[in-house]
Amino acid sequence: MPIMHLKSLIRDVPDFPKPGILFKDITPLLADARGFGLAIDRLADLVSPLKPAGLVAIESRGFIFGAALAQQLKLPLLPVRKPGKLPAKTVSASYQLEYGSDRVEMHADAVQGGRAYVIVDDVIATGGTAEAAARLIESQGAQVAGCAFLIELGFLKGRERLGSRPVASVLQY
Repeated sequence: MPIMHLKSLIRDVPDFPKPGILFKDITPLLADARGFGLAIDRLADLVSPLKPAGLVAIESRGFIFGAALAQQLKLPLLPVRKPGKLPAKTVSASYQLEYGSDRVEMHADAVQGGRAYVIVDDVIATGGTAEAAARLIESQGAQVAGCAFLIELGFLKGRERLGSRPVASVLQY
């Protein structure tokens, strides 16, 4: 029943952000305290066994889930952001989009070499942003213990883009 309750709080928005896309809107879930708490509990169940040194949350909706999850698990939260948003020295990784490319950054001192981290975001679609975040972590000598998402759009095969890195999701479509 809890998974069905969570799924009932995800709204389908056709043709957003462009025609042909069926957007999975999480705002009804965020507006439901019980549902949001359940989502964080489920994510904690997925992440806790990985025993990460910290959580790497991807801008911007990943911050919502990452912050609540970090608080619940008593772990540091390390942001991955779009270029130019972080104030100290950064490292960056580019990734390919359907039409062009994009880039993400994190502070150069965010992760510690030899330690393992979990990437957290709201949705895994094609996996490009999560894969870039994984490369950022690994480029600094740290490991990716796993990737945890509220929603996985399996038909877009984002999991495959992450290779052998463990991937877990609460809801699958």
